[in-house]
Amino acid sequence: MKPLKHGGVFAYSIFALPLALVALPIYIYVPQFYVDRFGLTLTSIGTVLLFARLVDAFIDPMIGMWVDGTKNHTAFIRPIWIAILPLLFGFIAIFHPPALATTMSLVWFTAALMLVYTGFSIASISHQSWGAALTTARGERSRLTATREACGLIGVVLAALVPELYGLHWLSLLFAITLLISSVILSRYAPRTDPKTIITQQVISLRSLLEPFHQSQFRWLFAIFIVNGIAAAIPATLFLFFARDQLQLAQYAGLFLVLYFVTAAVSMPFWVALSRRIGESYAWLIGMLLAIIIFAATYSLDSGALQAFTAICVMSGFALGADLALPPAILAGVLGRVGHSGQREGTYFGVWNWATKMNLALAAGISLPLLEMLGYMPGTPTKDGLQALCFAYALLPCVLKLIAVIILWRSPLHDV
Repeated sequence: MKPLKHGGVFAYSIFALPLALVALPIYIYVPQFYVDRFGLTLTSIGTVLLFARLVDAFIDPMIGMWVDGTKNHTAFIRPIWIAILPLLFGFIAIFHPPALATTMSLVWFTAALMLVYTGFSIASISHQSWGAALTTARGERSRLTATREACGLIGVVLAALVPELYGLHWLSLLFAITLLISSVILSRYAPRTDPKTIITQQVISLRSLLEPFHQSQFRWLFAIFIVNGIAAAIPATLFLFFARDQLQLAQYAGLFLVLYFVTAAVSMPFWVALSRRIGESYAWLIGMLLAIIIFAATYSLDSGALQAFTAICVMSGFALGADLALPPAILAGVLGRVGHSGQREGTYFGVWNWATKMNLALAAGISLPLLEMLGYMPGTPTKDGLQALCFAYALLPCVLKLIAVIILWRSPLHDV
């Protein structure tokens, strides 16, 4: 395959920026926002997040099949344009709710989540599938996914900075502008897949939806992605609570996020270069081991540990680059190995997105009610509550990530 042109790679990747502006605020800011704004409990918020994610996740494989069936000379463009309206209206509804009673605020929250999740699913599945269809060459696929994830990380940094500096109103405006501009750039300048290599019609059936699981290499990758994803989703869900109640450093939360994601973006060329030398699976293995060694130190931090937590954010952000750049590249390799490149990307990434959302749903739906049951109350923590928070935030993710390391080490993915 010919190397992709730099301009085309950027035109494709830039659409990840507005998608990241959606993702981070929902994962990080929503729990605390609705606790402070409407007085909702952690259990009710966790239940809504779990319910919405479960419903959304189970339609993702069907969305993936639909994306595969809409391919024509414009490939993945049409589903992305369809996704724009629910993305815009859902995002605005979540962060700009009217004055409502507690019960109605929960209803509003649920409806807005479902709307934005639907738009996000269509857009992200189409975008990821497009990238996987462009190339299956090892060096090129990691370069493409790394560039896409780097653009996403720029969006993450903006999502962390803008609310802290200017408020959520400006974040909503930024999201609307970048979504429309990047959609135009994507439509006009991104590389196209070869129309001779794509299928244009599919019948949605249970057998077709489960087709990725017929492939052994995908099953291994999927298991690793699930376990490692839950390990990452738990601290993402609990970050603001940990920074405020355990570290007593709530005023630096935005800075911590910026350092974490900027370092991840900066690390991308390193992980791409390393994957070209030793393979993507071994590079990912090194990244996960590095993350475990670094993040385990978080458990012993006391209040006011500004310098220590800053260092952990920087070093664990470097390890995050491997988690972001390499798994989608390995999936593209699996697609090429089993002969489904240019044909079934939507189906595979529909299942992939299902896994991502299940990770987040389980992290929120289990960790938040569990913490409340163990005595942790946001803003007024007890000693036992803080101990539970530290265990859930720091040690549990490391245990899960170690399990993912063992599975990856024993997997057949090193030959993909």
